[in-house]
Order: sequence, then structure tokens, then C-alpha cells
Amino acid sequence: QVQLVESGGGLVQAGGSLRLSCAASGRTFSNYAMGWFRQAPGKEREFVAAISASGASTYYADSVKGRFTISRDNAKNTVYLQMNSLKPEDTAVYYCAQDRTTRRAGVPELRIQYDYWGQGTQVTVSS
Repeated sequence: QVQLVESGGGLVQAGGSLRLSCAASGRTFSNYAMGWFRQAPGKEREFVAAISASGASTYYADSVKGRFTISRDNAKNTVYLQMNSLKPEDTAVYYCAQDRTTRRAGVPELRIQYDYWGQGTQVTVSS
């Protein structure tokens, strides 16, 4: 049974930083790419960032490029999202997700490419 548990969300002022963590269990973590998505009230869940199984490749949505950094520690079965220069429009519930394909070539950015999701963690950025 795969479990993904996010933590690190909270309330921060614009311009501030947060680091989200996602601890995974249930299958060999280092075999799967990981991604972060977010969903604001009344909006569709959108892609934020993803990292390949090895950690060698990353991909970001244009809206967060240069401000957010995704990383992973395969020894700790954990993926991180460092968020800097936060803006009010970054306010959302953030979800981590695990790729449905083992050792995918490339970095997945579509929701359908992921089969397990965490419960989400709220990030609120005040202006």
C-alpha cells in the first residue's frame, strides 16, 4: 500500500519561504519520478514541479520557475519543494504524487501520469 504524506504547509507573508516535504512508503521510492501539484479554490489541480527517479532531471511550471526548487533524498524516501519569493497567487493546497511508471524516461507533468497522491497541505500567502 503506497502512502504519501505531505508536511510543511502554513501561512506566510508575500516574499517569504516555505519548504514542503512528502514522505513516501509502500514501494521502492528510487524507482519512481515524483511530482508536486496544487489546487486553489475553484480551480483545477495544476502541475507545479517534477523530478525524475534518480533526481537528475527536473521540470517546472512557468509560474514557479526560478522561485521553487524540487529535490529528493532517495535514502529518506522523501521529496521536497523549496518555495521562495512566495506570492499570494501561490495560495493553494499542495499535493505530492508518485509516477505510475517505473523508471520513466523523462519527467512526467500530466496528472494522468501519476497514480498515487498525498492528502495535501495548505499553503496560504498573505499580501
